[in-house]
Amino acid sequence: MAHCRKTRRFFFIIAFILAAVPLYLNAQGIPSGSPFWSKVRYGGAIGLGFGNNSFNFIASPAAIYPVNPNVALGTNVSFSYARFGEDRFTAYGAGALAYFTPVRGLQLSSEFEQLRVHRKYQFNAVPVEDDYWLPMLFLGIGYNSGPVTFGIRYDVLYDEDKSIYADPWIPFIRVFF
Repeated sequence: MAHCRKTRRFFFIIAFILAAVPLYLNAQGIPSGSPFWSKVRYGGAIGLGFGNNSFNFIASPAAIYPVNPNVALGTNVSFSYARFGEDRFTAYGAGALAYFTPVRGLQLSSEFEQLRVHRKYQFNAVPVEDDYWLPMLFLGIGYNSGPVTFGIRYDVLYDEDKSIYADPWIPFIRVFF
């Protein structure tokens, strides 16, 4: 029950920050109808999976600002939930994004995420409950065509015992509008 309160508190803080950013920028002389906001692009990832006595869901909305035609910077929030039999997993957090397009069609990326992970599982018939912070730093390369990028990224901070992914190499499809 305490974990649900922590999750609600986290999402309340993220919603408050997202609501406060336009007010802050307006106070700094950047009105909401400014060219800054008209250039911000929104996108992210969403996933849903079902299997034999398993379920997983991931949502990671993101926003980026193109600093110039070759560089875009942004941020994201993430939420993941998975159930495999009686085992449970929840992760939530935020990240910073940087995308570089040196030549048309090629996109290099750097994405840092800090997630709060909560796992409940059985290990040798003994119930185990983990609650920890997980930093991830992805370096990636992809083919970019308009709003869509296909590629692969590598988590340079990968920890086999703590990571929420089975492998440090992760293919991706990224979409921004």
